[in-house]
Amino acid sequence: MARRTDRPPMHLNAFLMSLGHHEAAWRLPESDARPGEDVEHYRHLARTAERGKLDSVFLADSPVLHGDPGRRPSSRLEPTLLLTALAGATSRIGLIATASTSYNDPYNLARRFASLDHVSGGRAGWNIVTTAGADAARNFGLDDTPLHHDRYRRAAEFVEVSTKLWDSWADDAVVADKEAGVHARRDRVRRIGHRGEFFRVDGPLNVRRAPQGYPLLVQAGSSEDGKDFAARYAEAVFTAQQTLEEGIAFYKDVKRRAELIGRSPDGLRILPGVVPVLGDTEAEALELDAELDRLIVPEYAKRQLAATLRLAPEALALDEELPEGLPAEDEIEGAKSRYTLIVELARRERLTVRQLIGRLGGGRGHRTFAGTAEQVADTIEHWYGSGAADGFNIMPAVLPSGLERFVDRVVPILQERGLFRTEYTGSTLREHYGLPRPVNRLFEAVDRSPGSTGIGLAAEAG
Repeated sequence: MARRTDRPPMHLNAFLMSLGHHEAAWRLPESDARPGEDVEHYRHLARTAERGKLDSVFLADSPVLHGDPGRRPSSRLEPTLLLTALAGATSRIGLIATASTSYNDPYNLARRFASLDHVSGGRAGWNIVTTAGADAARNFGLDDTPLHHDRYRRAAEFVEVSTKLWDSWADDAVVADKEAGVHARRDRVRRIGHRGEFFRVDGPLNVRRAPQGYPLLVQAGSSEDGKDFAARYAEAVFTAQQTLEEGIAFYKDVKRRAELIGRSPDGLRILPGVVPVLGDTEAEALELDAELDRLIVPEYAKRQLAATLRLAPEALALDEELPEGLPAEDEIEGAKSRYTLIVELARRERLTVRQLIGRLGGGRGHRTFAGTAEQVADTIEHWYGSGAADGFNIMPAVLPSGLERFVDRVVPILQERGLFRTEYTGSTLREHYGLPRPVNRLFEAVDRSPGSTGIGLAAEAG
């Protein structure tokens, strides 16, 4: 089938979560119920995604035990460490880790991501999150989560400091001149001297500039503050949209916001999540989807939904619709956009709590689609061709089988239609996403001034 869009090839990212994105995937007979610390499990997934020529793999993370450990596997290795192990098991696929700006410091985090970029040969990406929830706050000496707007202000300064640290070494700083006894030019390694509202950081970083300059910057919030943040800093945006109309509106909104602040809208990629449930026939896919939903433990899921809606569990009746009088989005301090998505989905389709739990069990608000490989490819192509996405965050309901089926059955269809690459043409994550290597802002003005050496460590030391 000929490609029905004149857009460039799409981008595909594999979102890896333990045994899959459906909360009951671990209960299937095929599943190993203890995969959280099994590095070989993740090596296999990363190699599978690389075999399909996907742009990247992505690991979510939170500095808190997420949800009820009785409900599903919840043990997670620290993602930058796990991705370092995956870097040695792969050669081309990008490696994106989530890290919170609320509960990290810029220096250590910038160092970790620069190290991952060096170890992987330029394949690192950072999914920037602000982290909501009192449980996480109490792990760091706080009584409650900081206010939503304050978290985004801190995140903005965090990214500014991190990029300055990544720029604190010029690309040509290291000369390794054995005869002269000079390893690096001191005037090409620079303190950043940052003094801001949240951080005081001198620098420079103790890792030289990374192969990509700095990692691909990814963002996953869809609130008003989140969209403004994405428009200013993100190069890829992971988002959850239930309908094509919502997807198109979000796509246009974020691109417009980027353009309004002077960024090219082509400088960021919008990647909505999709949870494919694949079968040889549509009936087989629907039966697998139904089996997974039957394995959900309703009481666990009801408690989780109640927490998201800021309600007591007893306020929800399984076979009734959501109660009236729920808080408006502007009254919610954490995960605003996901809260709104869930409430609007329930109201729009008049779902009972039990039905809503089933809809959320597969992807926590991301669009779930059960069908054949051809049907999944058709859905992806329709969204892409309609201007709702630059690509997709693929979230298999069951792992590893769901990713294997997507790579072996859906990817070849997309390739045949001219919608996706058949081979990698670059070696770095930025090259996969068609994005340039960032200019070093700390040295750009210096390098444009003939005869100037700037203010480096030697000059500052006096």
